Amino acid sequence: MIEGARRFESEEIRLAALDEPCENPQKQPTALFAEKPWLKILAGYRQPRATRSAFELAVTAIPFALFWAAAWAAVRYGFLPGLILVVPAAAFLLRLFMIQHDCGHGSFFARRRLDDWVGRAIGILTLTPYDYWRRAHAEHHASAGNLDERGVGDIETLTIAEYNALSRRGRLAYRLYRHPAVMFGIGPAWLFIFKQRLPFGMMRSGPLPWISTMATNLAIALVAALLIWAGGIVPFLLVHLPTVLLAGAAGVWLFYVQHQFEETHWSKKPDWQFQHAALHGASHYDLPPVLRWITGNIGIHHVHHLASRVPYYRLPEVLRDHPELAGIGRITLMESLRCVKLVLWDEQTMRLVSFREAARLRAAN
Repeated sequence: MIEGARRFESEEIRLAALDEPCENPQKQPTALFAEKPWLKILAGYRQPRATRSAFELAVTAIPFALFWAAAWAAVRYGFLPGLILVVPAAAFLLRLFMIQHDCGHGSFFARRRLDDWVGRAIGILTLTPYDYWRRAHAEHHASAGNLDERGVGDIETLTIAEYNALSRRGRLAYRLYRHPAVMFGIGPAWLFIFKQRLPFGMMRSGPLPWISTMATNLAIALVAALLIWAGGIVPFLLVHLPTVLLAGAAGVWLFYVQHQFEETHWSKKPDWQFQHAALHGASHYDLPPVLRWITGNIGIHHVHHLASRVPYYRLPEVLRDHPELAGIGRITLMESLRCVKLVLWDEQTMRLVSFREAARLRAAN
């Protein structure tokens, strides 16, 4: 037990280091990228406000429960048009995931034990094993934009050269994977309903991923059994399944747009530097105010990647106080729709391109 506790403690330390790899801006090489010491500047925004965090949790969890219950009641009593209520229920479930996300970074209450248990409880609703997801997400933050360290918590992205080197079957598989129907339809269903039931990618990474996924699976089964016993299996499936799938598809879309935009940044060591990759490898998805609120300001993703312990409700403060950050990687809602076709990284022009453009470049060479 003592040895296990030590392993868990060392894991906490390792994840904290991964989350924000370098607190000292002087350790960030500046010869290649001359930028302000943003890590030091943004440190002042890291402290959450406990009452504000509690308020954010309440105004998200309560409406979710009310919309879910209203949709269930509509199905239960034969008023099928009431199923439209799964849409706002999904929106608030998405916002709950954003709170779970902040808990994973230790930024919601800034009290590790409280953040962890809130995150684990929300994970039962989002079908996301909290501790398993937290480890994968921390590795994503530590390596985002690094061509040498792709694959953990990322959307798979190949370079043009890597794609061209694939067999015909491999190219077809990649095309199918990047197709919008798979990426935003089949993909979220596979991820949230099936894939996250086992700690894929961390099967041999110690007990924590297994404990996280199995405990979450058990809790999901118990809650589902209780709801089915209370209201019936058909209302449960007609309400909760669409709610999770809609929220999951929206979450995958947000994650996609936050990194898969034309002017994103990818590089290899020694050119890869954390601060530059964070600022330029993640977008500022400038959404309308209502969507910005529902998504927990996650569109201010470049700032989040630079300082992941800033609570989501303080991210707008950063843009207010440092307006020069607002224009970096900015894409609007309409502009984001064009990101779907960007599927391959061109190492020559340093941007994402479509399959058609990649074929044109190959023919030109």
